[in-house]
Amino acid sequence: MRTDIDELRALIRYHERKYYIENLPEISDADFDALMKELAALEAATGTPIPPDSPTQRVGGGAVLGTRLQHRSPMLSLNNSYDENELRKFAERINRLLEGAPVEYVTELKIDGLGVSLIYENGIFTQGLTRGDGEYGEDVTDNLRTIRSIPLRLVETEIAAPPVLEVRGEVFLPKDCLGEINVQREAEGELPFANPRNAAAGSLRLLDASITASRPLDIFVYTLNYAEGTEFTTHTASLENMKAWGLKCNPYTDPHKSIEAVQAYYDRWVEERHKLLYETDGVVVKVNDFSQQHELGTTSKYPRWAVAYKFNAQQAITTIEKIEVQVGRTGALTPVAILKPVTLAGATITNATLHNAQEIETKDIRIGDRIVLERAGAVIPKVAEVLTANRTGDEVRFEFPERCPACDTPVQRTEKEVAVRCVNVACVAQLKRRIAHFASRNALQIAGLGPATIDQLVDKALVGDVADLYALEVEPLSKLERMGVPSAGNLVHQIEKSKDVPAEKLLFGLGIFHVGETVAALLIEQFLSLDALCEATQAEIESVSGIGPQIAESVFNFFRHNQPLLDKLRAAGLRCFTAEAASHRTETSVAADGFFNGKTFVVTGSLAGMTRAEASNEIKRRGGKVTSSVTSKTDYLIAGEGAGSKYTKAVELDIPILTEADFFEKIEI
Repeated sequence: MRTDIDELRALIRYHERKYYIENLPEISDADFDALMKELAALEAATGTPIPPDSPTQRVGGGAVLGTRLQHRSPMLSLNNSYDENELRKFAERINRLLEGAPVEYVTELKIDGLGVSLIYENGIFTQGLTRGDGEYGEDVTDNLRTIRSIPLRLVETEIAAPPVLEVRGEVFLPKDCLGEINVQREAEGELPFANPRNAAAGSLRLLDASITASRPLDIFVYTLNYAEGTEFTTHTASLENMKAWGLKCNPYTDPHKSIEAVQAYYDRWVEERHKLLYETDGVVVKVNDFSQQHELGTTSKYPRWAVAYKFNAQQAITTIEKIEVQVGRTGALTPVAILKPVTLAGATITNATLHNAQEIETKDIRIGDRIVLERAGAVIPKVAEVLTANRTGDEVRFEFPERCPACDTPVQRTEKEVAVRCVNVACVAQLKRRIAHFASRNALQIAGLGPATIDQLVDKALVGDVADLYALEVEPLSKLERMGVPSAGNLVHQIEKSKDVPAEKLLFGLGIFHVGETVAALLIEQFLSLDALCEATQAEIESVSGIGPQIAESVFNFFRHNQPLLDKLRAAGLRCFTAEAASHRTETSVAADGFFNGKTFVVTGSLAGMTRAEASNEIKRRGGKVTSSVTSKTDYLIAGEGAGSKYTKAVELDIPILTEADFFEKIEI
């Protein structure tokens, strides 16, 4: 073990910067994790206070939120421009106000995320605020610390960082990560995020910083707002220095001598923006010279020296034919607009989520309305606008139900959330969703137990909870519609086979709030069995690395209140409750010391010999890691038929690509 703790911290900061800022990693994940463990052990051994800029201090337990603080200077919005004519009018105003002086412009991509202010004192990150209302922002320092691309200590360069530095940037979520987070949210009974921007904003405001840390948030710093004792003459010069200090700036920032060159930059990104790994909704155009910016000044809302040249979103016009309300497995009621089919961004859209009652009221959405449906990038289609001028008088206001549409129980509204919920735990709609989740591929993997079969099992009172699945027999099953004896026998076999799933899959399948696949795996890795986890205190659960107080409370309360269900599952013969079962599973697992061990894989396209989920499990059993998006951190891409953008990205990054045959050879199939 090293004895120079400062040297080790500096080494880790260097490797954080190489990976998260420069996208040029020099060591493997395993080696980086080993350095972090070494530092944690060394800090524990010294017994001295750990400085807040230590790499081990990124993630705490609970985040302190809700404090509103005033910005040093207002975080102004940008005035918008939507076409070339408006851009030229912006340039003409600049020319008139500067009396014809030569002007250099700077263009940069407008990242669709959440604006934040970062403050460094003597090179140490001390405070971070959201934009808020522009005058006051919310203190989200604890959660910002979890974002690896935000350095906790600035790099020392020839031009020293000022004693006090304030920079502003945009926190965002890469596009490829939204789907994975939404799958987890739905599995935990929460509403999916409508787009990456909402996901970034929601993640930054979580009370549990460990959940924020589990989401791959990133940042681009776009302006130097205050630098005590340091002056720069241009925006581009300040960007270069911010990059030298270790701050992450967007690489696609260009200076231009003419407004025609600015338009060309915009035209380029209209065509190429969909290739980016993050959402961008336009181009920001700025006057480069700081003295000219000062001369131009600001209005009460906008700087006169900058404009946001917005991209046009992909849109289509259609009609809301009706609104249905779906009941999730946690009782949340979600209104869904059933639409006259329309093609948008290459897909036929027949419905769009309306999120909640508040959304319908705010936008005054009615049945029969003509609407503008918008799909910016690859996000979920949304109702962007109601065409009220097209109303005929036949449109019908939607009355949000006061009783659950599935069980007729009065719904419940609380001040803490916008969701309206059915609180009847016996609600058949919730039960059907819970069973579907329990049987899903990432949980108990019960093939053949689809929605139609689940509907019949619940409606005919053959199951009252997930444990009742294990009491099903061939004869009553064979009498269900479209079942028959062979299918019934196969379903019983699949249910029986599910008794051998690993403990983390059952834990995920139980549908505990805030327990997705990652959290389930962390808990089982620590406690080894469900029996041990059942007996753990809330404090013991919270002590697991990556588990915060909100998750710990949810898990503890679930086991405290659901012992009868767990007893039924144990009695049914599920073999993952005991430590002996976990030990047996370890002995029979594939040795994690070969080709896959310690490497990161992405699986894309359609595999003929197995599903992507099965391929992922094979990789994990052999000590590998599977992620959903291709980055420079990816070791191999496994490409099946129909591999698309991930294949293209792997080629761009020169990442080795395995065919299905190559993969099967590696796992000896």
